[in-house]
Amino acid sequence: MQLGLIGLGKMGGNMRERIRRAGHTVVGYDRNPDLSDVSDLAELVRSLEAPRTVWVMVPAGAATQSTVDELGELLEPGDVVVDGGNSRWTDDEKHAAELAAKGIGFVDCGVSGGVWGLENGYALMYGGDPEHVAKVQPVFEALKPEGDFGAVHAGKVGAGHFAKMVHNGIEYAMMQAYAEGWELLEKVDSVTDVREVFRSWQEGTVIRSWLLDLAVDALDEDEHLDKLRGYAQDSGEGRWTVEAAIDNAVPLPAITASLFARFASRQEDSPQMKMIAALRNQFGGHAVESAEQ
Repeated sequence: MQLGLIGLGKMGGNMRERIRRAGHTVVGYDRNPDLSDVSDLAELVRSLEAPRTVWVMVPAGAATQSTVDELGELLEPGDVVVDGGNSRWTDDEKHAAELAAKGIGFVDCGVSGGVWGLENGYALMYGGDPEHVAKVQPVFEALKPEGDFGAVHAGKVGAGHFAKMVHNGIEYAMMQAYAEGWELLEKVDSVTDVREVFRSWQEGTVIRSWLLDLAVDALDEDEHLDKLRGYAQDSGEGRWTVEAAIDNAVPLPAITASLFARFASRQEDSPQMKMIAALRNQFGGHAVESAEQ
C-alpha cells in the first residue's frame, strides 16, 4: 500500500525504512529537506492515491495540532490520519471529532521500540473504529515484531495512546528499581564488581529484561557512569499516567515515586539518575548530560 509519513526523526526515519522493506510505498515529509521525499504536505497528499493513509510522527501538542489542522484541509472524505506520536489521549478524541466532520478517519497509535525498532520491530497499541484500523493494518503488520504478539487494537479512539502512556509509566518504575539497586550495590564496600552482578542477572533470574540488558550495555560503555550527570528528563507521559490514576482513584505508588525521583534529579547530581539517563539513551537515543555540564 501507499503511506504518507510526516516526521522523519529518530523514530519516523527508521519506521519509513522498515515499512519500505516490507514492500510498501512511503512518501515522507520532514521540515528538514535533506530527509524529505516531498517539499510540503500538499505535495505529499498529491503523491498518494485515494483513499489515502497519512501517518503523523511529530511532537505532541502544538506540532501535532497544526499538522492535523493542515491535513484536514488537504485530505478528502475516506482518507485516514494516524497519530503515531506521544499525544495525550484526550487530544485524540478532539482530533477524531474534527476530522470526522470532514469525513476523514482517525486512528491513534502508541509506538514503542525506540532506536531498535528498525531491526526488532515496534510494539504498537492503536485505537479507533474498526473500519479505519483496517485501512492501516498492512502498515501495522510491517512495523510490528515478527510473531503473534507486539500489536493490539486496544479499543476506541484514544485507547492506543492511553495504553502507551501506561506502558511508559510502568517503564518509569522499572528503570527506577534498577537504578536504586545499582546505587545501593555501588555504595557498599563488600560488592567489588557491580557491573558483573548486573550481568549475572541476565540469565535465570525473575528480574531479567531488555531494560536489564541495556543497563549492562551502558555499564560496559562507562562502568560507573562517571561520564554522565545524574539528571533525567520526563517525557510527559509519566505525569499523565499519575493524573489519570488520580482521576480514576487508582493507587500507583511505584510509578508516582519514580516520577518524583526524576524531579529530584534536577536539584542534585543523583547517582540513580545516572542509570536512568543511561537507560533512556540506550533504548530511545534520548539526550544525556555529561558530568562536565
